[in-house]
Amino acid sequence: MSEPIRAGGYIGLGNMGAPMATRLLERPGTLVVCDARAEAVEPFAKAGATALSTPAEVADRTSVISVTVLDDDQVRDVVAGPDGILSSARPGTVIAVHSTISDVTATELAATCRAKGVDLVDAPVSGGAPGAQQGRLAVMVGGSDDAFEAVREPFGYFAELVIHAGPVGAGTRMKLARNLLHFVSFTAACEAQRLAEAAGLDIRKLGKVVRHTDAITGGAGAIMLRETTEPVAEEDPWFSILSHVRNLGEKDLTLALDLGGRFDVDLPLATRALTGLGPGLGVGTGTLADQSTHRKENV
Repeated sequence: MSEPIRAGGYIGLGNMGAPMATRLLERPGTLVVCDARAEAVEPFAKAGATALSTPAEVADRTSVISVTVLDDDQVRDVVAGPDGILSSARPGTVIAVHSTISDVTATELAATCRAKGVDLVDAPVSGGAPGAQQGRLAVMVGGSDDAFEAVREPFGYFAELVIHAGPVGAGTRMKLARNLLHFVSFTAACEAQRLAEAAGLDIRKLGKVVRHTDAITGGAGAIMLRETTEPVAEEDPWFSILSHVRNLGEKDLTLALDLGGRFDVDLPLATRALTGLGPGLGVGTGTLADQSTHRKENV
């Protein structure tokens, strides 16, 4: 006979925590919740969850506890403060921190927890509140194999993708790399909008095109398929594929830079991308990037 599911805990019912915890109401067993704000807890209590006042009380009733609070200081207080989880957690408890904090904080807290027989995993999420509401988040988990197995089932209620990124700290490092791409891409989108606006285009229509085609191609994530960023050997099957991507990119970037020049729009990211795309893909610069570099050297 399988072991009955113990109550799950959720601490922090804000913009992300509330929809994630709401999905856990569907899980067999009681959901135990805690938040400093009574108004955040009230709808969960009405829906059948057990509302408690402190993280310590939550730990006394649960074996897997999710934490989604504001920052490193709040995470430290919830986990190791006077009324924190560690003050009452039993050995074998798993604490999952979904807040985006420093990887150093995660590893330090994990060591503190380990001394009491408790596992801490850093488990930041990607997908925003809509992803949480739809149960479609991606969760990047840093922790031991046993801890990962303990959280994989409950995480499935609010996540469509649960990745074991590696040991404690790896989840946060993966989230930071993912968000680097996110916000650099936003900056590139701003640059593209400036070019489109200068050229007399409707940037809202451009946005529709971008969202439509990224949903088909996978956007920037479509090139994240190799196991390394090392240069690609010419005999490697990836060489011809990525060289083709580079050639297309250099052609389109050259045309976009020419357009920007005619409309007097500075495109620093596009300029950097022209010479950085090929080396970044591991296949070196192509003819158009080489020609651009040569022209600059002779100016």
